[in-house]
Amino acid sequence: MTLTRDRKADLLSAARLFDGVDPEGMDRIAAVAVEAEFPTDHVIARQGDIGTGFFVVVAGGVRVVRDGQVIARLGPGDFFGELSVLDGQPRLAQVIADEPTSCLALATWDFEAVLLEEPRVTLAILRGVARRLRDLTEADRH
Repeated sequence: MTLTRDRKADLLSAARLFDGVDPEGMDRIAAVAVEAEFPTDHVIARQGDIGTGFFVVVAGGVRVVRDGQVIARLGPGDFFGELSVLDGQPRLAQVIADEPTSCLALATWDFEAVLLEEPRVTLAILRGVARRLRDLTEADRH
């Protein structure tokens, strides 16, 4: 997969994490996103490791495993690894490709540079993380 910057921006904008990011911000994020391909059963992120990037699934699918239990399945437009990138703490789960999977990856240092340079992106990311936290909190109540 070789994607143009415009195509990367389109694919990244499908992730709820980037809701509210304007086209200029998406272009800036796309400029630092790199393509990553993973075969079936490849461990993309390991529970307990410090993350050095986060991922947006472009094609295929992954399973999220915490302490040996599958807790989620993610597909195109879903993202993972953002918490470890934002707080520098160990990853809370392992993520494994369920099938051949393509992702766009953002290295921590590149993502931080975008957040520092683009306040609207930072606000959108904060809202996206807050929405995910709220969704998880509300799911626990029902």
